[in-house]
Formats: sequence, C-alpha cells, structure tokens
Amino acid sequence: MEGYLIIIFIAYLFVLLFGYWLEYLNLSHLKKIGSHVPPEFKGQIDEPLLGRIREYTVENTRFGFITSIFNNILILFFLFAGPLDLYNSWIVSLDLPFILSGLVFFLILFYVLTVLSIPFSLYHSFRIEKSYGFSTITLRLWINDLIKSVSISAVLMALVISIGFWLIQRSPNLWWLWIWSFLLVFGIFIMYISPYVIEPLFNKFTPVDNETLEVDIRRMMQRAGIKVSRVFKMNASKRTKHTNAYFTGIGRVKRIVLYDTLIEKMENTEILSVLAHEVGHWKKRHLLKRLIASEGIALIAIYISFRILQGDLLINLFNIEEGTFFSKVLVLGFLGSIVSFPFRPLLNYLSRRHENEADRFSYKMTGDGEGMISALVKLSKDNLSNLHPHPAYAAFNYSHPPVVERIGRIRDMARETGEDTPPTGRASC
Repeated sequence: MEGYLIIIFIAYLFVLLFGYWLEYLNLSHLKKIGSHVPPEFKGQIDEPLLGRIREYTVENTRFGFITSIFNNILILFFLFAGPLDLYNSWIVSLDLPFILSGLVFFLILFYVLTVLSIPFSLYHSFRIEKSYGFSTITLRLWINDLIKSVSISAVLMALVISIGFWLIQRSPNLWWLWIWSFLLVFGIFIMYISPYVIEPLFNKFTPVDNETLEVDIRRMMQRAGIKVSRVFKMNASKRTKHTNAYFTGIGRVKRIVLYDTLIEKMENTEILSVLAHEVGHWKKRHLLKRLIASEGIALIAIYISFRILQGDLLINLFNIEEGTFFSKVLVLGFLGSIVSFPFRPLLNYLSRRHENEADRFSYKMTGDGEGMISALVKLSKDNLSNLHPHPAYAAFNYSHPPVVERIGRIRDMARETGEDTPPTGRASC
C-alpha cells in the first residue's frame, strides 16, 4: 500500500508542478511580447496602460502562486502526515450519531479553511485590488460580507450533508442514485431562488433608470422569444469597479441585471451587444447542454464513488485507523482532483466553443460588429485583462477565448456580411 501512496503523492505533485509551469510559461510570454499593442487594440491602448496590465497580471499570478503553495502544503500535510487520522479518531471518540458526526466532521474543516483563507482574501481585496483602482469595499462591509457568506454556506452545507447522509442510511445500496437526484433538484432550486433570496442580501437591486436602454433591451429580448420580468441595476460599485451583466431565470422568463459600473462606462449599443451574447447562450441551449453533460459525468462519478466507498481501500491506503465513511469521502475527493485534471482542457475547449457560438449569435442578432468590439475593448481595458496569454496556458485555464481572438473572429463575421468595421472600434481611451 505504501508504494501506491507514493504514486498518488507524485501524481499530485505532477499536477501542481504542471500548473505552476503553465503560469511561468504565461508570464514569460507576457514579458516577451507584453509591450506590443495588438492590431485589434491600435488607438485604444497606450504604453502606460499596457504596463499596468502586465503589472496586474504578474502580481495576481504571484499572489495565486503563494496562495496555492500554502493551500497545497496544508492539504498534503493533513492527508499524508497523520493529522487526518488524528482528526478522524477524535470525531469517532465523540460517539455521535452518523448524520451528526458527518456534520461535525465537515463543518469544522469548512470553518478552519475559512479562517485560514482570511489573510489572503484581505490582502487581495485591500492590497492588490485597491492599488489598481478596482476595490471600493470598506473593511466593515468586507466583514459583513464574510459573515453573511459563511453563514449561508454553512446552512446550505449542513442541509446537503444531513440529507445526503440520511439517504445513505435509508438506502445503503441505492444512495448513489438518490443523492445524485437530490443534488440535481437542489442545484436547480438554488439557481431559481438565489436572485430573489441570496443576492439581495449582498447587493441592492433597483430598476434601471435609463428608459431608452430598458425599452431597447425589452425589444431585443422579445425578438429572441424571451420575456423579461424586470431590468435591474446592481450597486456593484459599492465593492468593485469591475463591470459585468447577466440574466437569470428558468424557462423563457428572465431577470436582467446590469452592474452600475457597466451602465456608467458603456453606451447602450455596447450593453445590448453584451446582453445579446447572453441571449446566444440561452438560444443555443448552452446551459442545458452543460447541465446534461455535467450531470451525466456526475452520475458516473458518484456511482464509481459508491463502489469504492463500499470497501476499505482508501482507509488502508492512507493508514486511517478508524474506517469512517467521512474520512473515505474526504480522501476520495482528494483523489478526484487528480483524476479530473486531464479533463480541464477539454471542458474549457467546449466552453470556448460555446462562447464563440454566443458571439456569432450576438452579431447576427444585433448586426453591430462595431458595438461588440467596442464592448470587448472596454471590458478588457477596464478589467486590465491580459491581452497576450500563452496558447497553452489559455487552453488549460481559459473558459472564454482570449479577447484578441474574439475580436478577430467578429471582424471576420463583419467582412463576411460586408459590414465595414473600423480597426479601432468605437471605444475611447
């Protein structure tokens, strides 16, 4: 068994080192060509802004590296050096009922990880994001958000764990199917109630005060066969200057949310292009396709997990004295992170295909390649997005195509239809 444990340890290190190598490759690529303005951004970006993009990318990468090193040392120490066995034995010594034992086991780990992550979160919000002019959050608001998010997460986690372990008790041979079904229904339920119950706990939603924009949005959605319940403005500027827009809802009735930062920085035609992209995801049924694919994979994974958890292989492999179900689940989750690694580029590739399809739909719906390009340019500038990601890094880590690639495709669409799209779009510095 010790030989297998060494193989697992080496495999995990390989996954980590490969990820770090990709980060190094990306930074080296940025250092080599990061000072060159892409043709798609000619006239829209200058040397000082390119320098800020490079600095922001480098600082975030270094911060992510330090955070990752800390987290992974913690994980490896906990699993391989004995603390897991001690912690598991302590849970057993409490002599609690099965469901309660599971709750205590996972909730304590959740709270410990949350506390350990606080210094990193504070540094990112108040050092990195503030120094680059993004974060507007106050310490008091940050603390309130932390308390709310931890409380909500703990309640939801306790609910899922309790029901999951109850299903295991009630149906020892078919719990994998019942848990999969429950998680599917629960996930859809959270998607439905989150905009009405959870999100308002953190942000204020008010009707958009730009009547022309609201009328244009409703007309566009009507053409797409989508009924809009409300068009809201969210006070994102209370926390950040980053921009975004999204719509939620199950079925044809949607609730559209625009960040106030987006409304402030973009013209109506640009906002319509951004929303048309989201409409493209809905019309192309990307969410449904992803849901079917992810749930299909989840069903296979949970059945395999069921078979593995029936035996004591994981307990013997990690030298755990008390063979509890909870410790097996924890170890299995760790092994799952290794097994799932090779699938990351495939999943990101499929996601990028969906994004390209949504871009094409947006262009066909609005007929405004210039508006789409202008929106992408502004989003990239406002968020200091890396314009020069290494192709290998993007393949493994980007769920969206690099912005330069997206703009190039939109220009190709415009040429195919005869639209004269200026090289510089419509955004201004």
